[in-house]
Amino acid sequence: MKTYAGTGRRKTSVAQVRLMSGTGNVLVNRQPIQEYFTVEHYRRDALLPLELTKTDAQFDVFVTVRGGGKSGQSGAVRLGVARALVIYNEELRAALRPAGVLTRDPRMVERKKYGQKKARKRFQFSKR
Repeated sequence: MKTYAGTGRRKTSVAQVRLMSGTGNVLVNRQPIQEYFTVEHYRRDALLPLELTKTDAQFDVFVTVRGGGKSGQSGAVRLGVARALVIYNEELRAALRPAGVLTRDPRMVERKKYGQKKARKRFQFSKR
């Protein structure tokens, strides 16, 4: 059985995705996707590339994801699935590129600065 792999990153999350021909089962960290991503929006976001290319019932998806929160993890899974689909069939790039699922989101958390409460928030200023 042929396996197609893709790595996705978003914020501080890293997802390793493997696609195998199957019936549409999705396991995230050895749990069904409904248990791991309890919010519907995150599930839909993670599997968007399969929906766009109409291959959701064609593959079993196995994901290992680490770091960050659920939002970043679902974005990382989305990029990993999209990259694996392009390895499976280069012609799917035409459907995935306009939707923006092949682009790595470069936004990261800005670092905290000294003399400030957070990255941009200052301590309260007192004139007197």
